[in-house]
Amino acid sequence: MRHRKSGRKLGRNSSHRKAMLSNMLNSLFLHERIETTVSKAKELRGLADRMVTLGKRGDLHARRRALSILKSKEVVHKLFTDIAERNKERKGGYTRILKTRYRYGDAAPMSFIELVERVAE
Repeated sequence: MRHRKSGRKLGRNSSHRKAMLSNMLNSLFLHERIETTVSKAKELRGLADRMVTLGKRGDLHARRRALSILKSKEVVHKLFTDIAERNKERKGGYTRILKTRYRYGDAAPMSFIELVERVAE
């Protein structure tokens, strides 16, 4: 029984799951909107909000913690300058999930996850 166990396994082992979520975070902060399955988006939401909070703190320790997860200096720089600046007045809820369609092939429910304060395209 999975009583009080947090987090979704997403059909992967722990190292694969960690790497996948790290790559999805990189893509989300780089493009500010990505399409993925609903369950992956829900799992990503908490991590993304935590990273934006680190970006708003802005000190060296927060930058190093973000870099240990994101692995890209370019993305960390964008997070700490651009994204943190746009969200400085917001107290939480930096991402939104928009359900879109069902994927052809396996009928998985798909959604967009995007930053709330994003630059319009």
